[in-house]
Amino acid sequence: MVTPPLEDLLARIAAGDRKCCADLYDRASAKLFGVILRILQDRALAEDVLQECFVTIWQKAESFDTTRGSAVAWMSTIARNRAIDVKRAAKPASRSVEIGEVVEDDAALIERMPDIAEAQALRHCLKGLDEEDRQMVVMAYVAGYSREELASRHGRPVGTIKVRLHRALAGLRSCLGDRR
Repeated sequence: MVTPPLEDLLARIAAGDRKCCADLYDRASAKLFGVILRILQDRALAEDVLQECFVTIWQKAESFDTTRGSAVAWMSTIARNRAIDVKRAAKPASRSVEIGEVVEDDAALIERMPDIAEAQALRHCLKGLDEEDRQMVVMAYVAGYSREELASRHGRPVGTIKVRLHRALAGLRSCLGDRR
């Protein structure tokens, strides 16, 4: 039996075929759980957040657009954002995470990429960024640091952090677009 692509399952769910929900969960839950667990570092909480994410995915399946990215990327973004929201809501007043713990050879970020070619392209493009910009991108989009936390860590105004992140992401988009 040929398994349908995740994009097809999302389209069928959006069309009202709820029988596909279990198949989508079976095929994507391990990957999304990894994304969530990496951010939250709490297995029980990650399991709860995973369930919330699938409810969101099922409710918003019609908003998935294949022209904007893969199904895995779309679902991973939902999972990452929800995990970051939960972490921020529960975080203590200060945390002592060293940059070295967050930026650990790109391995954590690359492991989460569904496609080896995409992972290699991302690694190449990340290496093309200025070291400080690369750290800020990883800290913001992998570790869930807020713009304010980045500003404090890097000793720069929040506006500067936002501009640098925006430019770094534009550079990554451009680099990844050139490689396709």
